[in-house]
Amino acid sequence: MADPRPRRPARPREEVFATARAAIAEHGLAKLTMAGLGKQLQMSAGHLLYYFGSKDQLLLETLRWSEDQLGTRRREALTDPALDPWQRLDAYVRLYLPEGPGDPRWILWVEVWGRSPASAELRRGQQEIEAPWQADLVTLIEQGTATGHFTPGPAPARAAQLRALLDGLAVPIAIGLPDTHPPTALTHATTVATILLRTWTNEPEGYFRGR
Repeated sequence: MADPRPRRPARPREEVFATARAAIAEHGLAKLTMAGLGKQLQMSAGHLLYYFGSKDQLLLETLRWSEDQLGTRRREALTDPALDPWQRLDAYVRLYLPEGPGDPRWILWVEVWGRSPASAELRRGQQEIEAPWQADLVTLIEQGTATGHFTPGPAPARAAQLRALLDGLAVPIAIGLPDTHPPTALTHATTVATILLRTWTNEPEGYFRGR
């Protein structure tokens, strides 16, 4: 005998990720339950667990989806022939920094970083998701150096320094600390990037000790 109950079609993964990102940004992963998320999506918690296995994996895949969306915009900006390297760097920085307190993408990052020490799976996923940001910035710096816009220097090291700066500026904004604002962070990032890419010293480690 046929089951008379209508079966709900599975939600598109994009809808699952968008709903999960909004829920995590609003309540945090610790307060998110698969049952609650499933209720929003009209899916069972078992169905979600079947696809993702755990909340950590859901977090990681949601972050990957979020970054893939932004990655398209980043690549478009960094390959725009109408922009010089400084303008491309400005576009990169604006995409990197959060739009304001509670930025869903950055709340996902904060959640991943907070849980990574206890999960090798999250650490591996985090490195994979971060890698394109580093690679694209290295390429941009190399291109800017080749055209004379930036002074010569090791692109990977300078890219890592810039991203560390951006991370440090971004987290206080994302979590809503007082007196932290995107325009101010953009100004700080631009100032430091200009100094770093227009001047470079290859002094040995410990150069500033004793000065």
